[in-house]
Amino acid sequence: QVQLVESGGGLVQPGGSLRLSCVASGFPFRFASMTWVRQAPGKGLEWVSTIYGINDGRYADSVKGRFTISRDNRKNTLYLQMNSLKPEDTAVYYCQKDGMRGQGTQVTVSS
Repeated sequence: QVQLVESGGGLVQPGGSLRLSCVASGFPFRFASMTWVRQAPGKGLEWVSTIYGINDGRYADSVKGRFTISRDNRKNTLYLQMNSLKPEDTAVYYCQKDGMRGQGTQVTVSS
């Protein structure tokens, strides 16, 4: 049974940083492509980033150069390092595999 548990969200000022984590279980994590998506208030899901293999990360234009996706296969954990945060990054962030998501973690960027 696939389980994805996100953490690391919070309230941060514009220009600040956060690192999100997603602990995965129930499938061979080290072989899986993993994705971060987000949902802002009143909007649909938005793709943020996907990692292929060990460190081949792809990014939405809106976060390119500010966010970094990574993984630790020893810990079955996916990360999203978010720097230079903007108010428009405010959303619930989910890690996703094959359409399945965890409960999400709230990120709020506000002064």
